[in-house]
Amino acid sequence: MHQTSEVRADYRVTGTVQGVGFRWWTLQLGRHLMLRGTVRNCDDGSVEVRVAGSQGAIDRLHAALREGSPYSVVEDVRRIPAVGDLPPDFRVER
Repeated sequence: MHQTSEVRADYRVTGTVQGVGFRWWTLQLGRHLMLRGTVRNCDDGSVEVRVAGSQGAIDRLHAALREGSPYSVVEDVRRIPAVGDLPPDFRVER
């Protein structure tokens, strides 16, 4: 069986992304793409998304983050340095 290597990517999403269901939308998308990681609100109004998985799944997540959830308005999705360990699943971090 061929093992796909895991890739890591962390993002900061800015715009109208808090209070509009963006974290829960990202949670469902991350789980659908079989990624592991976290999504959390930041004090500055942005959302941080930290993920690991296949390059293809991460590319699809990145494209979706740029489009945003139904009620969000995404201004920017910036790749940030990957730090810390990730959980074995995908979850909302408070």
